[in-house]
Amino acid sequence: MIRLSGRLRSALIIGGQGIRSRKLRTFLSMISLFLGVLAVVTVQAGAETAKTLRLADLELHVGKDGTRQMYIPPMPDAMDAALTTVTGKPGAVGMLGYQAIIGEPDVLPINQGAAPFDNNEGGYYGPGMPMNCDPMTGMCRPMEPVAQPPRGQAIEVVLQGLTGDVRQFRPFRPVSGDWLDFGGDPSYSPRLVINKEAAKGFTRYQIPAEMRVEGATANPTPRIIGVVDDGNPQPTAYVRADEMRNWMPKPSANQMYGPGLQLLFAPGAGETEALVIRKLTGLGVPQEMLHVETINARKDIAGELAIIRWIFLGMAALVLLIGVAGILNVGLATVGERVEEFALRRAVGTPRSLLAGIVLAETLLTGLLTAAAAIGLAVVALDVGAGLLGSRVPQLQEMTFPWQAGVAGVIAGLVAGLLGGLIPAIRAARIPIATVMRA
Repeated sequence: MIRLSGRLRSALIIGGQGIRSRKLRTFLSMISLFLGVLAVVTVQAGAETAKTLRLADLELHVGKDGTRQMYIPPMPDAMDAALTTVTGKPGAVGMLGYQAIIGEPDVLPINQGAAPFDNNEGGYYGPGMPMNCDPMTGMCRPMEPVAQPPRGQAIEVVLQGLTGDVRQFRPFRPVSGDWLDFGGDPSYSPRLVINKEAAKGFTRYQIPAEMRVEGATANPTPRIIGVVDDGNPQPTAYVRADEMRNWMPKPSANQMYGPGLQLLFAPGAGETEALVIRKLTGLGVPQEMLHVETINARKDIAGELAIIRWIFLGMAALVLLIGVAGILNVGLATVGERVEEFALRRAVGTPRSLLAGIVLAETLLTGLLTAAAAIGLAVVALDVGAGLLGSRVPQLQEMTFPWQAGVAGVIAGLVAGLLGGLIPAIRAARIPIATVMRA
């Protein structure tokens, strides 16, 4: 058990008695300090909340910190070998990007180019015309324009073929239904999990269950089994890669969308990563084309968030100084009223350090009480805000009050109490014993 020294214990006891005997003055001191401490707590909590939300969005797009990613050159043999190697391996997932059209045959999709449904002019989100790509160099050039069919009840999506559960790297948030089950044999009716933007299209339009993918031997009949929030503004669907390979035995560069085949490795999947590299180099892929990079999203956002945090902390410190001035003013007035008391204590042998400790104990306890009130209000405000905005920002539903903000509030309260009580404490310690003769 921690035991306090005699002087410290006495200072805390007498300081607490002083606070109880001057409740109104203590309350006024707390009011002047409350806004400053609350500003510090709010800035720290806001910074941690912004960091958490920003990091969650980055994890949806690029993956969790520590994930290692590799892009395979658009060579059919290389992509086929990489997919075969990582399939069924723990800690490794391959993602193969296609563009698929779901709906009526021989019509243009409503959102050509897999554009968002609220901005479906295409162009930016996908190629506006057929492209002819060289699998060796990766260079693409537009093909000769052909007569365009009419628009119909069809939508275009980015189709991501997965060899395993990608949520270990990108924590997609479930909205409804189920996620892909990678156990058992692949189905000839591909199961799809779509994102919220794709679900918007299926909700607005009557889309027949027929899917067309470049290079497929036939148009399969897809089944939508769930909806997730992947943070992607493009309509996107996720499917088991082996179910797509029932209809597309071997990937080719002309079928790929975006970077083509992407491999994601957990930090402990080094053997699988090395095996993929050995197989690809054995197929003649140059070593310099097999670049593996480690995702470090937290480091990428640390700089920009730190600048914002320090700017607002500076503003909060100015508000806190106003509270310090209030405590200083009240402390000086209190010492002036207690001159005879302190002089009498000096006359009976109370050390000067204990007199200073009594004054500092009062201001420090006032700072702690103020910090507790500010932290309590911030906790309630965060809970209320999460309840009101949780439906719009799902990340807030799992948000808890950051402990860093609580620590910052306690430190701010103690620092304010120390700065505000230092001068009154020195003045109390210098009161001469002869002052007791006035009483």
